Amino acid sequence: MSDRRLKFWGWGHEDQTLSEAEARAIATRVGGLTGLAPEGYIAPPELGEISLAAPRLKAPETLSSICSTSDYDRAAHTYGKSYPDYIRAYARDFSAAPDMVTFPESEQDVTALLDWADGADAAVIPFGCGSTVVGGIEPVVGDGFKAVLTIDMRRMAKVLEIDPVARAARIQAGVLGPNLEAQLKPSGLTLRHFPQSFEFSTLGGWIATRSGGHFATLYTHIDELVESMRSVTPSGVMESRRLPGSGAGPSPDRLMIGSEGSLGIITEAWMRLQQKPTFRASAAVKFDSFESAAEGIRAVAQAGLWPSNCRLVDAEETKLAGAGDGSFHMVVLGFESGDHPIDAWMARALECVRDQGGRIDAAGERDSVADAWREAFISAPFKREGLISCGLMHDTFETSITWDRLADFHANVKAATHEIIKRATGAPGHVSCRFTHAYTDGCAPYFTLHAKPTPGREMEQWKEIKTAASDALIREGGTITHHHAVGRDHMPWYGAQRPELMGEALQAVKARLDPKGLLNPGVIVPVQR
Repeated sequence: MSDRRLKFWGWGHEDQTLSEAEARAIATRVGGLTGLAPEGYIAPPELGEISLAAPRLKAPETLSSICSTSDYDRAAHTYGKSYPDYIRAYARDFSAAPDMVTFPESEQDVTALLDWADGADAAVIPFGCGSTVVGGIEPVVGDGFKAVLTIDMRRMAKVLEIDPVARAARIQAGVLGPNLEAQLKPSGLTLRHFPQSFEFSTLGGWIATRSGGHFATLYTHIDELVESMRSVTPSGVMESRRLPGSGAGPSPDRLMIGSEGSLGIITEAWMRLQQKPTFRASAAVKFDSFESAAEGIRAVAQAGLWPSNCRLVDAEETKLAGAGDGSFHMVVLGFESGDHPIDAWMARALECVRDQGGRIDAAGERDSVADAWREAFISAPFKREGLISCGLMHDTFETSITWDRLADFHANVKAATHEIIKRATGAPGHVSCRFTHAYTDGCAPYFTLHAKPTPGREMEQWKEIKTAASDALIREGGTITHHHAVGRDHMPWYGAQRPELMGEALQAVKARLDPKGLLNPGVIVPVQR
């Protein structure tokens, strides 16, 4: 773990906090591009400004060395990184803080903590690094528990074993992305999974939330990289057999992947690795229409070329990112390989997008456009803090849809979002869209919205916008989430999306693995008490 301390209220380390001048500059720029005027400035909270209720738990002597009731630890495990999380943090409201935070150093510690929580009738919140934007780790568990215990896995952070022949590694679940890759580096292998939260998220968190990485085709989700895994549940340990593939009934791994800590705590996994890439190529392609850009991506995806990057960024988003003037939509293409040159793959992909009207600039201009968007993408979570500090709402939601329904889906969801922003806030907002991932049968549209909420009504207006946008996703046939997980925020729509019988089956599974319903109550499976 890094010696730099993470913010207890937001994204990144404490020394990455924006100054007031930086926040105002970001808000002024975005306000000018969206037509939304920033208003005032709210400074991020200081630890001494918040008040926490007295903890309702006292650690047993045998576990006291891995338990904390410090204000910092409890505050830092209260919220994720969503817009409503920031609003409550900026209001100095940490009333939902867990009673205690624990830091297991072994699987035996995890087992002991679950046994203790069982006896203490305490709800248990499994925690990676808190990058959730859907309420996945918030200690809101209802009134049926006597206390809330958060289990932070980041001290279990080792690559335990590497198999260079099969190209796989056995890895503890609490390792952060950069530390994981650093430990793999001497082997010349890489997991090659880089979500936007890479620096501030863990392997266990990726698996538990079905994380999507930066790579836009082929191995888009963590699912395909899991070879086997081991989890601790209140009813015992569950470990799957390490195999390259199996047709032996429903997969135990698939049961735990995406379970978001509601069925068990992932402690380690065998993960499939790849050679580090040595051949790379990238290009930025301009289109006059969103529809033709989408057709270009479909052509590339269905050609079976498997680019590492294949993203559509609409004209509004390129303008916000400083990668364009709003006159064109952009497709960013990238290829890489650790085995062979990729020139032929890139050449064929460029043929595909040219056939749909794509224009390819000279190399220097092409690189500068792609680099500007990439830098904006990486810095976006930090810039969002500046917008929120200055009274602007910034939020995102993502989904997936098949190619045949994309045109109507994109138009209808975008129109519904514009309409609800105006109805909720009384003023027009700004909505943009990009594709994060591409498949042979469809794509993953990712919407970004900006609005001007009324001071003091931010939570109410956000909820109204979130509800209407989520209703539109389900109504138009998309998924409530492509890679942001379910958490507590998406539960109503997840319940509508999944088959009713599956929901009942999950309740039965939880009753067997977690009989008292201690694990992350209200996530994936509704609270039963």
